[in-house]
Amino acid sequence: MVHQTIASNSTSASNASSKISPMTSTLLRLVSTALIVGTLAACSTPTPPGPARPETIPPALPPDDTAPLPAPMAQPKSRWIPVRWAELPGFAEDALHEAWNAWIKSCERPAPAFIALCRELRPLSLANADEQRAWLIARLQPYRIEATDGNADGLLTAYYEPTMDAARQRGNGFAVPIYRTPDGLDTRKPWYTRQQIDTLPEAQAALQDRAIAWLRDPVEAMVLHIQGSGRLRITEPDGTVSLVRVAYAGTNEQPYQSPGRWLLDQGLTRDATWPGIRAWLAINPERRNELLWSNPRYTFFRAEPLDAFDASFGPRGAQGVPLTPGRSIAVDRQSIPYGTPVWLASSGPQLQLQRMVLAQDTGSAILGAVRADFFTGWGPEAGAVAGRLKQSLRLWALWPR
Repeated sequence: MVHQTIASNSTSASNASSKISPMTSTLLRLVSTALIVGTLAACSTPTPPGPARPETIPPALPPDDTAPLPAPMAQPKSRWIPVRWAELPGFAEDALHEAWNAWIKSCERPAPAFIALCRELRPLSLANADEQRAWLIARLQPYRIEATDGNADGLLTAYYEPTMDAARQRGNGFAVPIYRTPDGLDTRKPWYTRQQIDTLPEAQAALQDRAIAWLRDPVEAMVLHIQGSGRLRITEPDGTVSLVRVAYAGTNEQPYQSPGRWLLDQGLTRDATWPGIRAWLAINPERRNELLWSNPRYTFFRAEPLDAFDASFGPRGAQGVPLTPGRSIAVDRQSIPYGTPVWLASSGPQLQLQRMVLAQDTGSAILGAVRADFFTGWGPEAGAVAGRLKQSLRLWALWPR
């Protein structure tokens, strides 16, 4: 799942805690439900046998954390500085079983460095938090992630999977197509821009009969294109309603430009979040196409059936595994390899976060050493959080010893 982000002017804060703001409590209850289902699903998937659990478990924190630290590690866009576990804020309080479910998903397509650990991971899914913490301390080394100039401060944004009403056929107000990839896309890159796709007869001819479904609102379609995946409640020709996931299948390879940034650069608004963009459009409906066409990138999709089991997980990220609400992040893969468990600390008006997450996705706007996009889930409440989240960030990679 490759996605972009909208620029925002939300205020950031420096101190992180493990508490979540009241406006997100309902969202997190939904997240918890998804995680419980994920645990049951994970237990049903056969994996190579792991070692038996030890009879005795060491304490959650070692009494003497004075052993020599390993050497720093270098990534193409970041440097990793080894630290003590005590540096990780909130490490003793996190509900690690939630992250365990996301990590088990990563083990479906593990990075080479984590193959051995994945054999041990699943038996510990039923362990308590102290046992899981003890295993982390014994098997992993935390590294503070910094830019190559030594800056350890970064930016956290968020994304989600929108849910939208759609129709299989055009008509009755449904006039905005969601397209499959056109024939010949690979032979002509970059392909037509968003404006050309909307206006040029030759571009529209190339997309003839390629619509998966039709939406009512072109702004909703833009949201879907930027998020990279979504859920459609499709009204079928016989009147029945089916739930379909449209997953990222490719783009026109045009550069991504944030519509929110365009508004800011034009001096048209001081609130470039999605609520701010919609408020501006409500006042300036005649400039809608001007806003939409400011972003030349166009996303194509593929349709995936969405049964009750699949609906309990997010879309597949760039790692190729389903995303877990509240525990999956998109990263710059040149800073953090896919499948890496990461300790995340961030504080701001939307969320207070101190937790383990998994690097399982990427995005065209997610660039830099200390940069992450936090997957909030699906539906309107997840969108409300994702649409405004922009705050300070620190990251620690948890790497095998």
